[in-house]
Parts: sequence; structure tokens; C-alpha cells
Amino acid sequence: MMTSFRSIEVTGSVGDMNISLLLTKAVLAFGENTAVVQGSLNWTYAEFDERVSRLAGALRQRGVRPGSRVAMLMHNGPEMLEVMFAAFRAGCIAVPINFRLHPEEFSYIISHSGAVAVFLTPAFNESYASVRSSLASVCHEITTAGAEGDQINHGDLVESGPSVFDDADVDSGDVAWLFYTSGTTGRPKGAMLTHRNLLAMTMNFYADVCPGFGKEEVVLHVAPLSHGSGLYALPNVGRAATHVFGELPSFDPKEVLHLIQQHRVTNLFAAPTMVNRLVESSQVDAYDLGSLSALIYGGGPILAEDLLRAIERFGANLVQIYGLGESPMTITSLRHEDHVQDGTAAQRGRLGSAGTARTDVEVAVVDGQDRPLPVGETGQIVTRSDLVMKGYWKDPEASEETLKGGWLHTGDLGYFDDAGYLFIMDRSKDMIISGGENIYPREIEEVLISHPAVREIAVIGVPDPEWGEAIKAVVATNPGESVTEAALIEFCRQRLASYKKPKSVDFVDGLPKNNYGKIVKKDLRAPYWRERGKNI
Repeated sequence: MMTSFRSIEVTGSVGDMNISLLLTKAVLAFGENTAVVQGSLNWTYAEFDERVSRLAGALRQRGVRPGSRVAMLMHNGPEMLEVMFAAFRAGCIAVPINFRLHPEEFSYIISHSGAVAVFLTPAFNESYASVRSSLASVCHEITTAGAEGDQINHGDLVESGPSVFDDADVDSGDVAWLFYTSGTTGRPKGAMLTHRNLLAMTMNFYADVCPGFGKEEVVLHVAPLSHGSGLYALPNVGRAATHVFGELPSFDPKEVLHLIQQHRVTNLFAAPTMVNRLVESSQVDAYDLGSLSALIYGGGPILAEDLLRAIERFGANLVQIYGLGESPMTITSLRHEDHVQDGTAAQRGRLGSAGTARTDVEVAVVDGQDRPLPVGETGQIVTRSDLVMKGYWKDPEASEETLKGGWLHTGDLGYFDDAGYLFIMDRSKDMIISGGENIYPREIEEVLISHPAVREIAVIGVPDPEWGEAIKAVVATNPGESVTEAALIEFCRQRLASYKKPKSVDFVDGLPKNNYGKIVKKDLRAPYWRERGKNI
């Protein structure tokens, strides 16, 4: 398809920029750049832009109005990126859904958001059909293949739309993306991310996360587009980067390594578990990864021992980001130059940090009355900036509580060092109080993961009649390795204050993880606290 030139209409107020203008501007200057690659599929920016316009126009023709929610239950791929930008361009609200969710979970999100259109890839046709009758708001069901009954074929819908469709006028405070949280402590909540939020995130990606980012970039999407990789698609589109997609439905280290080499990938976003799997791959040394200049990781903690192994393999290409769905990508960042192996003791110690605050972001550590704490003291991390969400969709009480005093209360516990590096200790619910002492599991986990027999570790608090809570370590060992409970407790005793060593150790084959690869400590604690009625 060929796209016709269109100008950017001058309307609206200062700052009222639809985030889809990132694509509109990119195609005007770099229309012949390769936009999307997957196998033999290859779209230029001109072709991608026209597909987005056609899809946005087709949705409008079917009565999908500005402000309508458009849900995506899709595997990573070109079509999902296309739907996201079509929703933005039409002034709709994108609702990307993690494809690993159970039907009861994704049906809740579709219903709660009030989505009027749902886009599917074929793998989800059957599971979606099992809950279809409960989705009263849905008027249009679009599938990329295998359309049946009232379903619409994605390709036919694209072809039916107009070749030119201007970006809808929006207010910068209008919601662009409903980002549903992982729901580890209950039903997921929909963080309302505005066009202003997404633009602020994009601009300081260029300034703080990847300075020097340019039009020769190639991004590989290995993490879900519904979350981190989708958010970082925006700055990549804004610089007319090439977006590469694999053909396997889930993360496969061999495919990822092959694609980096084949397409000369320059940047990607990955969860810490993905970084670890790449480092541990037996084939990692067989590929040329020299093009990779930014391996951005976040979405969960990474232990210092694991990070040192990643630095040894990937060099100074790593960038850590700390953010939340409520303040996306990024609150703080640990820059390339902070990823050192042979620096000073202070530099090595900061590998365990989440870095420093972004240029345009305020971060503080406060006590239970929201009073700022001095350097070195642990409290709740709070933040305010143009990144912070508008609130939670249909949940004013949770919005008021979380945004109390104009600051986003993250629920994470941490402290600053004297150079402004933020150290995240734990989620507030994960802190252990034993004999009146506050104990932060991550500190113990950092020690245990350094034991050669330990592959995965989680430290939790369990009931104790004398101390209130006792420390338990839950350990998965490396294949072919064994270690005793007594040996691990002694290993900790030699490296930590005595009151921080585990009282007991459980050995398991693997630790429970949610759909984003994060260890779910709630599931580990539940059997011990169930009869005591504690909120875990």
C-alpha cells in the first residue's frame, strides 16, 4: 500500500498532543524506513501508517467513538502494534491484555474496562468463546484468522477503512491506555495513562534511558506488548526504528539470540527472568550480539549476583529501569555507566540499587505519616511527575488512597544513599517483623543467591509464637547440586546479623510466578497464615 502525504492539522491547545502523532511525524520524514519485520513480512513506515489509518477509520465507521475502549488479547506481533496505534489515532483508549491470563482474568478486564471492541489472535478464539456470553459491552470481535459467526476478519477490516485518517483531537489529560496491574493482592486495577503520561515517558526515554537514540535503531519485542515492550514501542516509533517480532508465541532464548544477530538489533526491553535465561543459554556465545547497545531490564528485582553475570556477558549495554504501571517506564534508572564490575566499593554496591531519579521525576522516601526520611532510612517510596497516572479506572477510593497528597504511593519500601541512588528493599507486604525488628527479605535473598547451589530464592515470614514472625527461605537448587538446610543457615550467619538468618529452609523444584515472571510470595506465605486470618 502507498500512503498519501498529509499535513499535521494545527488545532487544540498547547500540549494537547495525541500520542499517535509520534507515528504521523515519523512517516512524514522517514516513510521508506522499515517499520515492522516478522519472518517474511516487511512493512515500511508508509505502509504501517496507512494500515493504522485504515483500521482507525474502519473502527470509526462501525461506531467506535473517541473514548471507547479497544481491548487486545493478542500474541506479540505486527497486528497488535497496529491496533494500539489505530486506537490512539482514533482517540480511543487502548486496553492491551497480557496473553498469559486465564479466561476468568481477561474477561474481568474486558468487562471492567467496558471494551466495545476486542481484537484476538487465533490462539485465543476458543478461550474467548468460553466467556463471550458474559461480555455485555463488546460489540465487535475481530480476529486475525479463523473468523466465525459474527467475528470480523482483521485483514478485511483494515482493507475496508479509508487510506487517510487524521489523528483525533485529544486533551493531553485524556486517557490513552488502560494499564491493568498484575493483581497479586486482589483484582487487577486499571491505571489510567494519559497522552501526557505517555509523551513524558517517551521524551525522557531519549534523555535518560537511551541518550543518542536515533533513526538507525532496531528494537526486538521479546516482552509482552501489553506492558513494558509496548510502552517502549512508543519512543521507537517516534524515531522511526525498525520493530522486529519473533514467530514463536513465547520467549525462546535461541530465537532471541538469532534475531539479534540476524537483524542487528540495537535495543530491547526484557524482564530480569528473561535476562537470566539469555545469560544461562548454552548458545549465547555462538551468536554475534555486537549490535546490541541497550538491553533495558525492569519489571521486577534482579539480584546483584545475577546482574554481575549479565554484565560479564553483555558488557556496559545494560540499563535498569524502575517504574510501575501507575508511573510507567521510568521513575529511576541505573544507567549504562553504573553497570561496572571492577569499580569502587560504592560503585559495586550500587549494582543492588534501582539507580537515580529521572530528570523530570521527584522521588521521596517517607514514613507512615508521609514525612520525608533522611538518607539511609527505609520507608515507602513515593513519586510525582507527569508520568503519574490520572487514577484507577472506576475506583475513586483506591485512586484517592494511592495518590494521597498528590504523590503516588508505590507500596515499595526503600532508601536513598548519600549520592541519590535508590535501593528498593521489598514490597511493604513482604517485609518481615520479627521480635520488633524490620527485616527486608531482599537483603537475605542477595546473600543466598550467591551460594553456588542456589538457583532461585524467596524469603518469607511465617508465624512464630515467640517472635511473631520467623524467617523462612524457599530455595530451588541448580541441577545436579545439593545443599542442606543447616549449610544455608550457616552461610547466612557468616554474612548477616544473626537475627536476619533464616530459621528454616524449604526446598522446592521451582518458585510460583505470576504471568509477568515475578515470584508470587503471597502463594508461598498462604499455607502458613491461612488459619490466622492475616492479610498476606
